Amino acid sequence: EPNKMEIADTFYEPGAFIETKSRNKVSRQAVLCGVQNIMLEGMTIIHPQSIFRGDLAKIRIGKQSVICARAVVRPPAKLLSLRPQTAAGGPTPASTTPQHTLSFLPQNFGECLYVGEDSIVSAAQIGSHVRIGKNCIIGRRCILKDCCEIADNTVLAPDTVVPPFTKFAGSPGRMVEELPECVKELHRDLAKGSYAHFLPKP
Repeated sequence: EPNKMEIADTFYEPGAFIETKSRNKVSRQAVLCGVQNIMLEGMTIIHPQSIFRGDLAKIRIGKQSVICARAVVRPPAKLLSLRPQTAAGGPTPASTTPQHTLSFLPQNFGECLYVGEDSIVSAAQIGSHVRIGKNCIIGRRCILKDCCEIADNTVLAPDTVVPPFTKFAGSPGRMVEELPECVKELHRDLAKGSYAHFLPKP
């Protein structure tokens, strides 16, 4: 009997994706900036027109993840204050106003992450077995713990922390539901199934 989570086969043109040694499938139409800073741990699908801003900071994505079409993965910015330095034995600077510089934080994402179409992800950290819906904005420096879910069209304010086994929705995103422990298996099955049923055209 068909399982509720059953995933239909999706076929792609063999030349449209590059398969890496660790069995990632990366669309030739994806935009990977600073590719040396982007680490995919294996068996991950990167769909067309998704954008990775590895030129800003390092991005690490755990194995068996899915980044859907037109999603944007962008390391978050942080404003750092720099106090003027005084030279040894020299006069104190006339201005002690702190100067600011923009820094970008690395992104560290766990395994079995699913990011829906057209979502923008500027989280600093995402745990494992996490599902992000379509058209979401995950604000700067957000932290998403393991086994959480973000509903379609959700906007998370910067620095939001999403606890494990919770579902957030709305704009601004708020907790709307506690999730059962079986969500870990559901999210894992979605990620694994998406990979298993993503096949080159025969």
